[in-house]
Parts: sequence; C-alpha cells; structure tokens
Amino acid sequence: MTRKIILDADTGIDDALALAYLAASPEAELLAVTVTYGNTPLSNALRNTIELMKRLQLTVPVYSGAEAPMVRTKRYSGAFHGEDGLGESLGVGEAPPHTPIRASDFIVEQAHRHGKDLTVVTTGPMTNLAEALLTDPSLADKLGGAVCMGGAVAAPGNVTKFAEANVFMDPEAANTVFTSGLPVMLIGLDVTRKTLLTEADTRRWRDSGSGLGRFFADFTAFYLDAYKRHYPYLKGCALHDPLAVGAALHPEWVRTVPFFLHAETDDDSRGRTIENLFPPEGARPNVEVALQVEAEAFMKDFFAKVEGLF
Repeated sequence: MTRKIILDADTGIDDALALAYLAASPEAELLAVTVTYGNTPLSNALRNTIELMKRLQLTVPVYSGAEAPMVRTKRYSGAFHGEDGLGESLGVGEAPPHTPIRASDFIVEQAHRHGKDLTVVTTGPMTNLAEALLTDPSLADKLGGAVCMGGAVAAPGNVTKFAEANVFMDPEAANTVFTSGLPVMLIGLDVTRKTLLTEADTRRWRDSGSGLGRFFADFTAFYLDAYKRHYPYLKGCALHDPLAVGAALHPEWVRTVPFFLHAETDDDSRGRTIENLFPPEGARPNVEVALQVEAEAFMKDFFAKVEGLF
C-alpha cells in the first residue's frame, strides 16, 4: 500500500536527505513539495528543491509558500546548513520558475481531493500547514494527518536549552497546527538525535562512483562539520527530517505518547514544546509525541534506499 505524501520543506541539508529517501521509497507517492523559509530564505529553499529534484529525476511539482513566520521576523543562520542551505554547494541565488499556486492553497486542494489518504510531512517551520488550516479549518477532519519534525519535549533544544529550531521559528504556526484537531505526530529531538549519519556513511557515498553520491557527500560534510563543533559527543549528525519521512511511512518504528501539547510564545521560553497541565474540560490530547524510536530499523532502511540511488 502506498501513502500519498506532500513534503513541506525548508530545503536544507537534512530536508534534501528526506527528499532523496522519499524518491527511493516505493511505498510513498509523493504528490508535490511545498516550500517554506527556514534553514535559508525561501528563494534559496526553492532553488535547492528544484535542483535536487532534477538530480533525483523527480517530476512532481514544487509550490512556493511562506517567506516569514506568521507573527515574527526571521533571522537566518548558516551555521548548520550554509548560507545557501546546502552546505555552500550551490551558492546563494534567485529562485527558478516554479508553479505559481501558493503552497497552502495546494494543500487545501489536495486535502479535498484525497482526504484521509493524504499525509503532510513538515520538515521546516509549520507556517504553510498552519496557513492551510486557517484558510479551511475543515482540513483537520479531511486530512489523514500530519507528521511534523519539530519540538523537544523530553530532550534539550537545539536553539535554546528547551526549543527546537522549527518550532522556535514560528511557535504561533505550531500552535495553530496543534490545536486544529488534525491528527499530528511530532517527531522531535527526543528521537531524531538517536538516528545518526557519520563520516563513514559519506565516504561510502563519495566512493560509490556516482556523481549524485559525491554531491550528497559534499553538502552533508558541511553538516557533519557543524555537528563536530556543536555536538561532538554525537559522533555524527542527526537524521531529523528523514526520520519524519520514515515515521510517516512506517509508524511502527516510533513509540508515541498522547500529549496536550503547547508551544510557548513568550520571549523567554519561545518555541518550548510543553504539556498543558490544565486543558479544557472534556478535551482530548492533541499531539502524539514520539519518545522512542527503532533506530536500527529506520537507519537500515534509509541508507539502503538512499544508497540505491547512487
């Protein structure tokens, strides 16, 4: 059985790995990639997405979405993904031509067309999905659900002590998604840091003799170097976004706990994902939070499929 997927990405390095994983997964029917700001400005994320799809020989459409958070301003840091979003492999540039329909409008249209058969996987800030839900609140009942890479419920953050980057960038959008009634699975730092890519993996890619393998090895090396500086104890870089794809295709690989989840919006705790201990009377938990992962099963599948492309 195939799963219809929209990938909503801020196409940086681990988003690129997630896109390759989807391209190599016969159990996924990728309908489109919707693009947002995040790791890099929207124009770079669009350019990165379209260039990757050419190299992966993917022919699905690309839709441009949010340039900024719903409420806040965005400051970009090239520390982990480079100024271009792909480890300085492509350079900063203009967005190439793309489908003019707005990302959120496409999500609404596809939800009405495919209903429960459709899953949206977000690997950047949740702004595009939040916009879609605000445009048409009935999506919460129509869509099969969303698998969102974001948050840190029982683990340290990666922007502040408590906040993960995607939620930190637009906590208002995260709350819109969390409180919409849409079935949401949160794949956060609680599990993604247990799935790693190492220098030995990129050596295999470089030694594959494939131009695509060398390209992926080159930009992933930038990510590995950033992890060496910031998280030397991990001995690799986390497969954040690919794990969100893996959980969408194989939910049995994660163990989730239902939470009344809330993203903090105050300046001193912005982006923290924390349980609301006093939910409205009669309310049901709103987010399934992944707290355990079958890391070996996921990584075996991820590396086998992606390396098959090389």
